[in-house]
Amino acid sequence: MKRGVLCLSVLVAFAACNAPPVPLDDILIEKTFEPEQCVRSVKVGDFVRYHYIGMFPDGKKFDSSYDRGSTYNVFVGKKQLIEGMDKALVGMCINERRLVKIPPQLAYGKQGYGDIIPPDSILHFDVLLLDVWNPEDGVQINTYHTPSVCSRKVEVSDYVRYHYNGTLLDGTLFDSSHTRMRTYDTYVGIGWLIAGMDQGLLGMCVGERRIVTMPPSLGYGENGDGSDIPGQASLVFDVVLLDLHNPRDGITVTNQMVPESCTRKTVAGDFVRYHYNGSLLDGTFFDSSYSRNRTYDTYVGRGYVIAGMDEGLIGVCVGERRTITIPPHLAYGEEGTGSKIPGSAVLVFDVHIIDFHNPSDNTAVVVTFKPEECEKQTKKGDFVKYHYNASLMDGSSIDSTYNYGKTYNIVLGANQVVPGMEDGLMDMCVGEKRHLVIPPHLGYGERGVTDEVPGSAVLVFDVELVELEEGLPEGYMFIWNDEVSPDLFAEMDKNQDKQVEASEFTDYIIQQVNDGKGRLAPGFDPYRIIDNMFSNQDRNGDGKITEAEFKLKADEAAAHDEL
Repeated sequence: MKRGVLCLSVLVAFAACNAPPVPLDDILIEKTFEPEQCVRSVKVGDFVRYHYIGMFPDGKKFDSSYDRGSTYNVFVGKKQLIEGMDKALVGMCINERRLVKIPPQLAYGKQGYGDIIPPDSILHFDVLLLDVWNPEDGVQINTYHTPSVCSRKVEVSDYVRYHYNGTLLDGTLFDSSHTRMRTYDTYVGIGWLIAGMDQGLLGMCVGERRIVTMPPSLGYGENGDGSDIPGQASLVFDVVLLDLHNPRDGITVTNQMVPESCTRKTVAGDFVRYHYNGSLLDGTFFDSSYSRNRTYDTYVGRGYVIAGMDEGLIGVCVGERRTITIPPHLAYGEEGTGSKIPGSAVLVFDVHIIDFHNPSDNTAVVVTFKPEECEKQTKKGDFVKYHYNASLMDGSSIDSTYNYGKTYNIVLGANQVVPGMEDGLMDMCVGEKRHLVIPPHLGYGERGVTDEVPGSAVLVFDVELVELEEGLPEGYMFIWNDEVSPDLFAEMDKNQDKQVEASEFTDYIIQQVNDGKGRLAPGFDPYRIIDNMFSNQDRNGDGKITEAEFKLKADEAAAHDEL
């Protein structure tokens, strides 16, 4: 029968609508809409939900599910419908629309149906199928994306975070975590979810995407949810798993790259400098020390960082790289940190250890070369000349005297270098070479040196002692090599005016040094030393030394840098 003779179209001629009905031997089906895909068609024994409009051949409506505001829900092929409808629904796909013409013998026959359907009526039904399931159905899973790496799958009692779109079988959206802009977070397999989702999430990998389809018996059953999900509705969830952990989990350390040389590993109480990239389990980036161009510096094992990181940084070597995966109960818990780290999120840190030390550390000294003959060893007050290469623990170069073609010259014990270098240069022979490791509290401390040495950085020096000039005894800036003249004051007083002026004093001391009779402390400006000596003798500060003021060092009760 051609569609043009039906009274459903506004183009149908009036005469056609009033033409006598053509007798039917069986149902006639016209498919007025067919979906592009039909993943499942109705079979005998299935339960269906559909909308319909019931009409007589003249177009007069006698019934409609739309008018009642609910679908018609029924088993097919179990004589719960008129015989013609039982036959007409078989083979239908979800969202398919059919115009079904049913003869009286397959409808209400000679009896009709009360005052609604007269005897021997041909019935027309405009049918739209919305749902189909079978009592034997279980959860159906269609995985359409699997990540390349899957180190762990969802098991019963795991806690998961996932996004989903929830639709009815006809595609009607009833809920979405995406629209709320937050994941759905829950335990799996312990009854916190509808049974179908409890089953549908099992075996998923982080990053996996799957379609989970469930019959109403595993969803919201006969009553639905009271608002968006009707009773007896199949549910379809398009799910992407973002996170997975178990409350029993500890941290996991993977991707370890340990340097060949590792003489020491971190212990609780050490201070560590490290770089990191922080991401969620699905790869979403949330933080990086590299983006700030500075390391993260902290004590480990003392509660200064989240518990998982405190644990993950124990037992590492300088230069080591590792990935630390931290469950939320060892990280930021159910609350997260707000915008960057969601609640109940597993965190992944890719860590590179730059250096570490302990506040109790001293300068570590390793002699790499020592000459066979060593007549003198450095001590406090000695003037030393040495070469060095300076670097950080990760090998980053800081400075080198070889670049300047000259040695670095200091007086030991005069606070001219960091304390760790003072320690490292003591008791050293000319020609000796040493490898020094200096903790920051004996180096440049928490502040470091702008653009040169990071704060709290351990320093590494490879030093070579080139020259040594023996210093003076502690507390002296000038000493006599020979016996002191008994007429010392008179010798200084060139003009014999019974007082020594600064120029006379300076000339005399310089002459004694040049003649080898006396020695000034090496490494300092000789004229500044002599000025200091003169000031110590000029007790009344009048710029002249009288014989009464003049005293030798040995005559002083207290130590002064003078004669």
